Amino acid sequence: MTERTLIFVPTYNEAQNAERMARQLLALPLDADVLFMDDASPDGTGDILDAIAESESRLTVIHRTGKLGIGSAHLDGIARAYALGYERVITLDCDFTHKPTDVLRLLESAVGADIVTGSRYLAPESLPGWNIMRRSLTGFGHILTERLLRIPFDATGALRTYDLRTIPRELFDLVRARGYGFFFESMFVLVRNGFRVKEVPIVLPARTYGSSKMTAREAYRSGSRLLALWKEDLLDETRFRLPRARASIDSTLTDPQGWDSYWEAKAQPTKRAYELIARVYRVSVIRAQLRRAVAEFFPLGSRLLHAGCGSGQVDEGLHDRFSITAVDISPPALDLYARHNARADDIRHASILDLPFPDESFDGIYNLGVLEHFTRAELSAVLAELRRVLKPSGRLLVFWPHQKATSVAVLGAAHWLMKKSGDSETQLHPPEVSLLESRGWVEQLMREAGLDVVHYKFGVRDFFVQAVVVAEKARAS
Repeated sequence: MTERTLIFVPTYNEAQNAERMARQLLALPLDADVLFMDDASPDGTGDILDAIAESESRLTVIHRTGKLGIGSAHLDGIARAYALGYERVITLDCDFTHKPTDVLRLLESAVGADIVTGSRYLAPESLPGWNIMRRSLTGFGHILTERLLRIPFDATGALRTYDLRTIPRELFDLVRARGYGFFFESMFVLVRNGFRVKEVPIVLPARTYGSSKMTAREAYRSGSRLLALWKEDLLDETRFRLPRARASIDSTLTDPQGWDSYWEAKAQPTKRAYELIARVYRVSVIRAQLRRAVAEFFPLGSRLLHAGCGSGQVDEGLHDRFSITAVDISPPALDLYARHNARADDIRHASILDLPFPDESFDGIYNLGVLEHFTRAELSAVLAELRRVLKPSGRLLVFWPHQKATSVAVLGAAHWLMKKSGDSETQLHPPEVSLLESRGWVEQLMREAGLDVVHYKFGVRDFFVQAVVVAEKARAS
């Protein structure tokens, strides 16, 4: 059965392009309806489209009361597509920088994707006729969306197709930009919520008729919005994520180490500052470290257990390559993990001392900053339980803070200063009672649990904070 598809085109002062664009879209070998949304164009664009609509039943024209913004138009068009029961919406500009035939190319690539977008950065000579200033501004914008917002796609173009069957309507409620910032903010929200994005290479010529509507004022607004997104994402890690169904809570579990209070919102300014610093460190340093280690030590497609998953900020981007189950003893941590990792295979409330999985369930297990919070006796029990659920020759990857870590000295100094200032009660995190002592120490510990250390690294990549330890499940003799 053919999916119901809507092609959406916003317009403002497109009298030179509107009729030709409408005719070419209607002539595509595609059973799709076409919606133009005009912002009261003073050049008569709306009247031209109305005349075509009188004889074309698949064409609809909506007139808005004024120039309300390109992002506002896209949000209204997408909302209408949801309301009328369309399964897919395709968006493009009216000035022929997007070719009507590109619609077909997007649809050909749509299998297995929630959104397909045209990209100016996949093929050479994709910007013919652009002057050096415009090329430079576009390239700089792409660098900012890639580095600050961590969007690995062309995030500022309007040529897209959205699968409304897989993208919930509520996701677009998270987008606040009403101007050109809509494009990178909507892509930012889609990526943050784990939706699958594909790109197709496009050629984007200089505007065919008329002049660009991107004014210096609009460029300033877009840049300001991009920086605001970056700041908001740092300060409130749930702002751009849809809530996911909460993991079932095991009421018999207790939290003796106090992780619930750690992961819940901090009221004290000191804890807020610490969490912000910790979040920046996780995102900018630890995430890259984890990606390198996981790619090196676990085969693509492995079934992995993140045992003691915390907020899950470091897992973003791994779910495309691995099947990941997350476990933590703290319900607030699991709520955060679910928001950061919408594509996780499973999220469980459980203790790593008693995992709710059969023997030999996972190809690999990993955790970061977990084992140092257990006593020596507890560590033996934890490692035995992790070994139990590992498949033969499965690997355990651990990021374990070292006794000589820079973070240990910094946190010690912070606690000393708080105590001197009269705050002797606040603990920035649960006590670290088993910091890693040496390679020989961890090798002995792993050997007692039936695990053989195959890799050990403590160095400058994470500023001498955590040793990276990889142990392999020893075969039974």
